[in-house]
Amino acid sequence: MITYLLEILIFQLAFLLVYDLFLKGETFFQWNRAYLLVTFIISLVLPWIKIEALKTTVSSELVAYPQAFFQLDAVTVGLGVEKASFWSQWLWYEWIFFAGIALTTILFVVKLYHIEVLRLKGQKKYYPRFTKVVVTKSSVAFSFFKHVFLGDGIPREKEPNILAHELVHIKQWHSLDLLFFELLRIVFWFNPLVYIYQSRMSELHEFIADAHVAKTNKKEQYQLLLAEVFQTQHISFVNQFFKSSLIKKRIVMLSKSKSKKVVQLKYLLLLPAIMAMLLYTSCEVGDSKEIEENKIEISEDEYDDFLKWKNSKSTSHDANLNQRVIRYNELVGIRNKLLKDINENGPVIEKLDKELEALKLGMRESLNSAVTNISGILFSEVDEVPIFPGCENATDKRACFQESMQNHIRKHFNYPKEAQELDIQGRVSIVFKITENGDVDDIRMRGPDKVLEAEALRIIQRLPKMKPGKQNGKAVSVPFSIPITFKLDNGQDINEKKAIAMALRTILVNSDVDILLPTQIGLNDNIEKSIGHYNKLVKERGRLLESTNESNPIIKNLDEQLIVLKIKMQEQLIGAIQN
Repeated sequence: MITYLLEILIFQLAFLLVYDLFLKGETFFQWNRAYLLVTFIISLVLPWIKIEALKTTVSSELVAYPQAFFQLDAVTVGLGVEKASFWSQWLWYEWIFFAGIALTTILFVVKLYHIEVLRLKGQKKYYPRFTKVVVTKSSVAFSFFKHVFLGDGIPREKEPNILAHELVHIKQWHSLDLLFFELLRIVFWFNPLVYIYQSRMSELHEFIADAHVAKTNKKEQYQLLLAEVFQTQHISFVNQFFKSSLIKKRIVMLSKSKSKKVVQLKYLLLLPAIMAMLLYTSCEVGDSKEIEENKIEISEDEYDDFLKWKNSKSTSHDANLNQRVIRYNELVGIRNKLLKDINENGPVIEKLDKELEALKLGMRESLNSAVTNISGILFSEVDEVPIFPGCENATDKRACFQESMQNHIRKHFNYPKEAQELDIQGRVSIVFKITENGDVDDIRMRGPDKVLEAEALRIIQRLPKMKPGKQNGKAVSVPFSIPITFKLDNGQDINEKKAIAMALRTILVNSDVDILLPTQIGLNDNIEKSIGHYNKLVKERGRLLESTNESNPIIKNLDEQLIVLKIKMQEQLIGAIQN
């Protein structure tokens, strides 16, 4: 979404530059009006358009060998996982965005209310083409759709010219243009270019009305009328007869000679601008998964890098991965040679394809979370690890990071409806890094379906800004990997969970307080948290018993806490069994 908004800003800025530099000073007012309306709509649509003929693939590097990253604990999410409320899933910038919409909507309603008050209190005179509203004790002059608001302080001899001017606005539906931009100001309240577009449209309306009235009235008299000072309504979507910032421009435009028709060729500048934008929007980053579907090969340079990684002591690695890569490339070469002489559907090729597929699956398992060009210091080796918000005062910041990450995923998780309907589930492996600025960047993933990948990406993109990791006193980027398993609950899953809950309850009833309980058993978050707390107390109890005995008051206190926790967990497990 941020990319979309940035593209809109860039396109609108380009269109406005073309307008201000080449078109604004011309007298083709209706053409300029169409230009402003069309280009704004185009700027909203262009980011979504991708033309195959213009499509250019900017390839990302092939996933070919693993690099050093920190493997976070796996997280399983599914329909059985307790979800946070709708409001709690909003991020701070989403609150700001919708608060801005709410505020601008209120301002819009206030403006409409102000116009309605003027209409109700004014003296109305009905004509075939418009309704004249006389505002008492005022010198206002503006129109809004088919209503012309005139103050009773305006001299009668000047009313005909003003009415003629406002009738042009009514006839050409100028209020509709301004209302269009006013509504867009509500949605894009943070975009300054929307306000500029509306301002340009407003002055165009005045030029159009002035030009029509000047055909039947002497320009000198009309210019004198423009020099009069009237009161003005500060409402952005009404056509005001007097607007001090426009008076000089209107007089200049009235006195300007009509532009030559050949100048209309300037509008052709719009074509190369749109083509350049289409070329930009049609470019896409190559999908490493699609490339891998065809062939996995490793160049000599990449192979050397892979061997360096393999021989390093910074991370664990698959001892068979090297042999699998070499064997895979050998079989690909053999297959290509055989295809010159035999049919692709032959039994020999089919046998090779099966072996290649088996090798590919093995390599995918080993490379599942590995992505090239993720540089940084290992989480386990960095002097100061990145700090998740809320973990600043934690004793074990690494453990706090793990727990906070899992809580974040469960909090923001929503199982896609499309995946539920198509019974799509499985593991999505994600690699990302926390940069020197504490931002989450370079997110890459691989999963069984793009729907699950999109949901995993959405969750990781919502990670908050963190305090970056440090190495030798300097902020560094730190790479991470985390698998998220999407699991749908069917009847068998529910029965399995009940069986797990019953088995765990049996353990609690029959065991002492010195036994660690199994974790990540697939039950709800509350039970998982209770188990985590219970195991933490058991470990602390064991540590203390190395230097003391069970009669120690601290041990007794821990035993009491463990007993209370056991009772609480039994109640939670009974609830899980009954549900």
